[in-house]
Amino acid sequence: MLKKSLRIAMAALKKNKLRTGLALLGMTIGVAAVLTMFALGTGAQQNVSSEVKSAGTTLLFVRAGNFTKGGEEAKIATGMGSASTLTPDDAVAISNVDGVAHVSSVVRARSWISHNQDKQFAEVYGTDFDYPKMFDWTFEKGKFFKSGSVQASENVVVIGSTLRDQLFPDENPVGQQIEIHGTPFTVKGWFSSNDEDQAAMAVVPYTALQKLTNTHSLSQITLTAAEAGQASQIAKDIVPLLRQRHHLDQAKNTSATAGALGGFQGAGANSATPDDFTVKTQASEALTKGLNTSVAAFILANMPQMDQVNLQEMSGTLSRAGQTMTALLAAIATISLIVGGIGIMNIMLMSVTERTREIGIRRAVGARSRDVLMQFLVEAMTLGLAGGVFGILLGFLASFVITTVLRWPAEVSIGAIALSLGVSVATGVFFGFYPARRASMLNPIDALRFE
Repeated sequence: MLKKSLRIAMAALKKNKLRTGLALLGMTIGVAAVLTMFALGTGAQQNVSSEVKSAGTTLLFVRAGNFTKGGEEAKIATGMGSASTLTPDDAVAISNVDGVAHVSSVVRARSWISHNQDKQFAEVYGTDFDYPKMFDWTFEKGKFFKSGSVQASENVVVIGSTLRDQLFPDENPVGQQIEIHGTPFTVKGWFSSNDEDQAAMAVVPYTALQKLTNTHSLSQITLTAAEAGQASQIAKDIVPLLRQRHHLDQAKNTSATAGALGGFQGAGANSATPDDFTVKTQASEALTKGLNTSVAAFILANMPQMDQVNLQEMSGTLSRAGQTMTALLAAIATISLIVGGIGIMNIMLMSVTERTREIGIRRAVGARSRDVLMQFLVEAMTLGLAGGVFGILLGFLASFVITTVLRWPAEVSIGAIALSLGVSVATGVFFGFYPARRASMLNPIDALRFE
């Protein structure tokens, strides 16, 4: 029955192409307006989220060791980064914490790096292949090493732009060899970074640096949150996870927990065994950079939630503002969709009037009221669906032009497409119901007499 109604609907719509085209035009413009407004709103929210992320709300560091008082266990009381308490398995466990986007195991060392007669004493970072995704690196030549290089402990390296200028001032370093701690490494690429320290370092697979330094532990675990503002909760979740994995007691005092939220996990002075790791955020890292260890510990312990509260509030406020703007733009665009729906209703009413005798004949040969109702509803739904498809195509084009010409962020999501298509069909059915109902209620005898 539906297939037959669809065939009749297509024939009826093709009979008067101009009128059908005008109805489609109204729906097309309405759907395109709604989709474009959603794209602008979503793009603006994505842009805001990106800007907040660049402020450091998504980046966290888990370092081996902790700020502790004298007399604690040697492996804990050695200061951050110098203890041997973190392992690659800890990184895997952290990657399963809710909200974590990327995780990288990190081994740090300082070493002489040489090429021919040029020699520099620089920072060497051993990382996973996910590491560049956490930072704003631009590879000028070559590319970062792949996961296979990490698994195979290959002697490959990428270098920062500063180190490249020092070792290869007038040549392309890709494919050439440098020596790190007397061991040859093949250069896979070089990158530029806004961070001066990163631009001056060499990055190798962490497994290769472990082999070079004869160690099995990690210096730190670097991770990012999937969304701005999640770093605080992730920091809270990491603390009991690592304490359980490291077989430490579960007792935590309030100040230590507050420290974790502020970008620093305290020593847990009231617990039997303090943490053998430290959780820091990017903001707290920048705040205490270069400070004396005891001064840094004091600042971080006494500024709970300093970096998270403000940035989380900013992220939440901007996100809500973006959602409000999207809803407002969509509401304005919905007006054009209503106009398109009214156009469908007008055309369907005209169609019912013109086809009154046809309706009477169908009823006379046995068609039921609901059959007539279904026929005209299918016509209205077909108009809505066709208008939705053309509207989506026009919305894509409009979003592309806005992004390319006006440089405004616009992102067309699958959800927005599905919503636009669903709304267009629903609009066709809603505004087509009255004409269809009117057609189904016609008296067959009166319809046959209609001139």
